[in-house]
Amino acid sequence: MNGVICIYKEKGYTSFDVVAMMRRFCGTKKIGHGGTLDPMAEGVLPIFVGNATKAVDYCPNNTKEYRAGIRFGVTTDTQDFTGKVLSTCETPVPRNMQYKLVERFTGELMQTPPMYSAVQVDGQRLYELARKGIEIAREPRPVRIYSLTFEHFDDFSAVMTVSCSRGTYIRTLIHDMGVEVGTGAIMTSLERTRSGNFTLRDCYKIGEIREASEKGGKDAVEKLLMPIDIIFNSLPAARLSEQQTRMFMNGVVLDIDRVNLDREQGPYRILSAGGKIIAIGNRGENGDLAVVQRFYAMPEREKKPAGAASAAASRPDDMVINEEAPNGLKDLSELKGLKMT
Repeated sequence: MNGVICIYKEKGYTSFDVVAMMRRFCGTKKIGHGGTLDPMAEGVLPIFVGNATKAVDYCPNNTKEYRAGIRFGVTTDTQDFTGKVLSTCETPVPRNMQYKLVERFTGELMQTPPMYSAVQVDGQRLYELARKGIEIAREPRPVRIYSLTFEHFDDFSAVMTVSCSRGTYIRTLIHDMGVEVGTGAIMTSLERTRSGNFTLRDCYKIGEIREASEKGGKDAVEKLLMPIDIIFNSLPAARLSEQQTRMFMNGVVLDIDRVNLDREQGPYRILSAGGKIIAIGNRGENGDLAVVQRFYAMPEREKKPAGAASAAASRPDDMVINEEAPNGLKDLSELKGLKMT
């Protein structure tokens, strides 16, 4: 079973809870997700199944969109309503302050991860330290707010929609807004409305997946999966002939000028002769089709009579699942060793 399915994570579940349930429904441990949502949050959670887990780190679009509730005049140790109250303020926030906040918090920002987060420092999760009452210094990290608008704004509350880069903590963004207005602020609700190319309309609730599983087992669940190709549809294609597919699947480095390219500039989704995505690649420094990530296992080298074809070469569209299932999304431009042209 291979593919992608979007789950609408409901309040009260952790992202790992969803992964654990999907492992049962799909009958495989090879499942990852496309970005953690806190238990209090809800919304779009892409789930990657089987060989699709290899694609988690290589999604070309990792923009996230959120709708968040804000309460001015309060601060907590978690930066949301679930934490211990640290301070309160009865001063109302002028409504024209929303325009200053939009200007101040749109664009490139440096954001300090909250103590209640899964960020690791010296091998320890920050939330593990926070639960022990320990606070340590954290290095600010660059994030980008692509757009920020307020749907509602009054003396003590607001609702905003945010489009941002991966790794952005919305509750920290709200906390920093509270510092800016001088009253403090906490997050009261959070819904992820988009993750990369996936939106709310792509989502199933866990109850719907459970019902499909109970009625039709794994086969019924598999019918709900989207193909891995959908993740990379925005990338230009490098289309291989049958001969090139056999060579590529056996580890032969291809001359990129002999490959049928949608455009000169990569990165590319590399398609087999059968039209299936088998790898992500780019133009190499030596004029080769350089591989960033393969979505199949390299065939074992065996001693065999000259002229004998390997089984792997005769089935160019077969894909074998990798044992690794990394989580978290990255930009292709951030990959080590990948030279963008």
